[in-house]
Amino acid sequence: MVNIARAAVIPLRQSFDIQIPWTPLPAQIDGSQRLIYELHLTNFSRDSLKLGRVEVANMTSGAVLHEFEGLELESMIGRQDHPVSEDELVIPPGVRAVIYVGLPIELPTRAECKLTHKIEFEVQSTNRERVAVEGGNLVIHNEPMTTIGAPLRGGPWVAVYNESWELGHRRVLYAIKGRVHAPGRFAIDWIKVDTNGKYFQGDGSKVTDWFGYGVNVIAVSDGVVVATRDGIAENSHVVEGAQRTTLEDASGNYVTLDLGHRRYAFYEHLKPGSIRVRQGDRVRVGSVIGQLGYTGQSTGPHLHFHLSDNNSPLDAEGLPYALRGFRVLGTYSSPAAFGKSLPWSPIGPSISGERRGELPAAFAVVGFPDEHDVKLIEATEDPARAFESAKQPLDLVTPFP
Repeated sequence: MVNIARAAVIPLRQSFDIQIPWTPLPAQIDGSQRLIYELHLTNFSRDSLKLGRVEVANMTSGAVLHEFEGLELESMIGRQDHPVSEDELVIPPGVRAVIYVGLPIELPTRAECKLTHKIEFEVQSTNRERVAVEGGNLVIHNEPMTTIGAPLRGGPWVAVYNESWELGHRRVLYAIKGRVHAPGRFAIDWIKVDTNGKYFQGDGSKVTDWFGYGVNVIAVSDGVVVATRDGIAENSHVVEGAQRTTLEDASGNYVTLDLGHRRYAFYEHLKPGSIRVRQGDRVRVGSVIGQLGYTGQSTGPHLHFHLSDNNSPLDAEGLPYALRGFRVLGTYSSPAAFGKSLPWSPIGPSISGERRGELPAAFAVVGFPDEHDVKLIEATEDPARAFESAKQPLDLVTPFP
């Protein structure tokens, strides 16, 4: 009789369901390539599980591309249950946590990369067992980035966004029509400032006190107007804190442009009565479509701008894009410095601020081409050469208010 050795049995364990609802596309931000996406972890165990480390690895080579742990991992966690405990890394049974990933990556254009995730956690029972689970496989294709013009002219404009804000665009998820989305994944709120870091004159209580209020917003590309809304009223004075509205009215008055290839540009919080286009209109890059306002859910007059994959403010995935050209003028030292209207720091005289084919850093202060340069860029097949050959360089056409 032949003895057959029994294979070692690895005990099965309930742990995390790992999902990535949206396959990320590489984005170029402030000179570096990054993958911005959400890692959804749902605890199907009967124990509370404490996250210890998240590894992102190349499935082909096995090389670990990045490890997130400790305070960095803690800062990346979002919880829809809004725990009252101090340790957000402890995920109770049945609870979903979202890890907002910003992964540094170097992937050539049209290259492919296969990624996987290893989640290490501790079982919060008497034995404090350390366990790991793998999943969340991704196939990344680095397709050429959608490049567009600026939605505004002149400057200085502050690129207001922050990946770690709990209620920032990056971390606000919407479950619409049975699926969860992050439409504002790459959204930027543009606010105009002066050389002293102020974004309004006087006490800023009136919307007309704000430097950017009423300025023209422009088409970032040739496209077709697929949606507009211009029926939402506007307060004449700025209300302390964000105006609370319904989901339907949160975007305020807005315009949506179809840029082709399932790319839609959203301009939100526009001034009542300022929208110059109608559904079905064809627009050219640089043409005026409306004016910056203070409608919808907003803390002050600004332009909310983002790209997504669907003609819907919420039922869509936010897409990365690249601005054709802008000049970095300086930056705020921190989000808190911007919030307090402290002066921003100009870049050094020996540093070139010209940027092409990327997005600015958070709280960067930038200048956009004026009308003359928009037309020059539109007329050339090589935007980079257009900026280099323009008689007026960007720093001379970004006046301060």
